[in-house]
Amino acid sequence: MALAYNHEEIIPRELKPALYELDGISRETVDAHYKLYQGYVNKRNEILGKLDGVDLGSANQVYSEIRTLKIDLTFAIGGIKNHEIYFEHLGGHGGDPSGIFGDLVKRDFGTAADWKADLRATGMAGRGWAWAAYDWDEGRLFNYIGDAQNAFPVWNATPLVALDVYEHAYFIDFGTDRAAYIDAFFNNLDYDVVNDWAQKYGIRA
Repeated sequence: MALAYNHEEIIPRELKPALYELDGISRETVDAHYKLYQGYVNKRNEILGKLDGVDLGSANQVYSEIRTLKIDLTFAIGGIKNHEIYFEHLGGHGGDPSGIFGDLVKRDFGTAADWKADLRATGMAGRGWAWAAYDWDEGRLFNYIGDAQNAFPVWNATPLVALDVYEHAYFIDFGTDRAAYIDAFFNNLDYDVVNDWAQKYGIRA
């Protein structure tokens, strides 16, 4: 009995050229960051291959093996999904959010400055990720924290902004100055991409 039903290997998405022209975030950082994302894709493929070959004949031992593989799988898949959001919505000119996302920010946070301050504080407090997500149950935008990319998921919420605050995202360019990196992140956000996602998902302000 296979635990990874009909799985197919995936390949990393290519980076768009604009990511090599970011303001304050270097090509060296982007290249190193992309290699990490590629590693998550490879790990996802590797783990699913292992799960496909698990022998369910020896119960206690195999459950321990499954636990390890499944936890590692959530970390790898989290790394894939988070980085695909992260890379895709960089390459813009920052500023204040406009369009659907801008309307959500004004309605749910008051001002763009208040939303940025909240996400910045969330990123400074986190150990791995901070997200701005739309909660379908409450019908509102909120910022939440993740100490790891598979930690603290909020069910029925759709991430629209993914801020990576692991050191690999900024140490080459900013050393330990995470706050300066977060400012650069905001300066490079492409709100057209974020609004395209909101429209695709059917989110309304």
